[in-house]
Amino acid sequence: MLIQAPTAPISFPHPEPPAEGSVVEVAPGILWARFALPFRLNHVNVYLIADGRGWVAVDTGIGLDDTKAAWERLLAGPLQGARLTGIVATHYHPDHVGLVGWLTERFAIPLHMPRTEFLTCLAIQHRAFADNRPFYIEHGLSDEATDLVTTRGHGYLRLVTGLPTQFLQLAMGGVLWVGGRRFDVLTGGGHSPEQAMLYCEAEKLFFSADQVLTKISPNISVQAMEPEDDPLGAYLGSLAHLREVIAEDVLVLPGHHVPFTGLHARAGELAAHHAERCAVIADSCRTVPRTATDLVPILFPKVTDPHQMSFAFSEVVAHVNYMRNRGELVQFREADRVLRHRSK
Repeated sequence: MLIQAPTAPISFPHPEPPAEGSVVEVAPGILWARFALPFRLNHVNVYLIADGRGWVAVDTGIGLDDTKAAWERLLAGPLQGARLTGIVATHYHPDHVGLVGWLTERFAIPLHMPRTEFLTCLAIQHRAFADNRPFYIEHGLSDEATDLVTTRGHGYLRLVTGLPTQFLQLAMGGVLWVGGRRFDVLTGGGHSPEQAMLYCEAEKLFFSADQVLTKISPNISVQAMEPEDDPLGAYLGSLAHLREVIAEDVLVLPGHHVPFTGLHARAGELAAHHAERCAVIADSCRTVPRTATDLVPILFPKVTDPHQMSFAFSEVVAHVNYMRNRGELVQFREADRVLRHRSK
C-alpha cells in the first residue's frame, strides 16, 4: 500500500481527559465524557452533540451498574435540565453499546446504528459459544485454553442491556443531522463489521470511534463464525479511504484516549504497525511452520489472561488470513490436523 507523507503532525489540543461525572467541551456544542471499563483498556469515551432540545450521545459505555451510576451523576451535574434525544451506537462492542437498552427505554429516544452492527449484537446474544471450539483447536490452542476462551463469550450478555426493537440505520454515504449540523456517515470494517464514523466537514470534526485511536491499534480479529474472513485487509482499506475523503486537519474524536489532530499521520502509523507485524510473522514462519497459537507469544509476549488471549489469538489469525490472501503465507495441515503456516 502506497502511503503518502503527511504534512500535519499529530497534536493533542485537549490533553487532559474529563473526570468521571464531568465533561470537557471540545468544540461548540460538543461535550466529551469518559466512563470507566473493567479491562486493561480502562475507559471509553462518550460524546454528546447538542441538538437544540438536548443531547445526542455517541456511544454509551458498558452495561454495568457503575456506568449507570456515572450517567446519573452526569445527568444530575453538567447535563442538568437537559435530556438525551438520541443515541448513535458506532459498533456492537459492549463498551460502546452496553447501555443502549437502558438509555433508549429511559428517555424513549431513537437508536442510530449500522445494520450489520445491530444484527451482530443480536446474533452474539443468541449464539451457542461452545460451538466455536473447533476453530480454536484447529489453530493449535490447547483444550484447556480453548475452554477458557470459548466461555468468555457468555460475558457479553452481562455487559449489554439489550437493544430496542427498532433502530434507524446508519450507512456509508448517508447523512445525520443533529442540531443543524450535517454529519456525513462513513463506515469501516476491521475492528467490527461496519463501524460507524461521523464527519462534520464544515466544522472539521471527525468522530472516529475505534477505527482510528490515539495511542493503540484497535483489535483486528477473525471471529470463529467466519474463519476465512480478512478483517485486516478491510481495516487497511478503510484507513486508506479515510485519508482520501477526510481533511488532514480535522479534530479527531476517538473512542478511547484523547482527541487529536493529524489524522493522516496517525493512519499512516497504524498501517505501518500492521506491516511490521506481518513482517514478524513472515520471518517466524520462514524456517519453521507455525500455528496461530505458536505466533501469539511472538506477537504478544505479555498476554497473561483469557481476556487478552482471546483478542491476541484472533488478531494473529487476522494477520495470517491477510497474508494468505496476498500470497505471503501457505496454510497446510499435518497428521494432527492442526493448521500451520509457512512463508513463501
